Amino acid sequence: MKVLLLQDVKGQGKKDQIVEVSDGYARNFLFPKKLAVIADNKAINEVKNKEASKQYKIETEKAAARATAEKLSQIVVKIQTGAGADGRLYGSVTAKDIAETLAKQHGVTVDKRKIVMPDPIKAYGTYNFDVRLYPEIVGKVKVTVGA
Repeated sequence: MKVLLLQDVKGQGKKDQIVEVSDGYARNFLFPKKLAVIADNKAINEVKNKEASKQYKIETEKAAARATAEKLSQIVVKIQTGAGADGRLYGSVTAKDIAETLAKQHGVTVDKRKIVMPDPIKAYGTYNFDVRLYPEIVGKVKVTVGA
């Protein structure tokens, strides 16, 4: 009997997979525990629609990430901060500061955790950082720290 798994079943398969099992196993174990349903046309179509929806969402997110990466490559984020006599900043500029300034100055929203900074900025200057927008899409942001 072909069944559609509603949850992961050890030894049979993962959720939303269609597998062939014996009639007794399906009737006595899978169906009563609501681990599976009969794989009729309706269930198969639901799985296909769910997969197509998931694929569409991934493609949309990738397109948005590419557009954001394109915007970031043309932007220079300017951060004004105070410093001591030796040119060292009071405090430091972190990924949070960069994300907030980027949103405020240019209207581009980026999560602070996606900005790759080995160490916080502690001196005036121009810096380039990677922004991981999607697993294989990386944007570049240029940050200028001045007085």
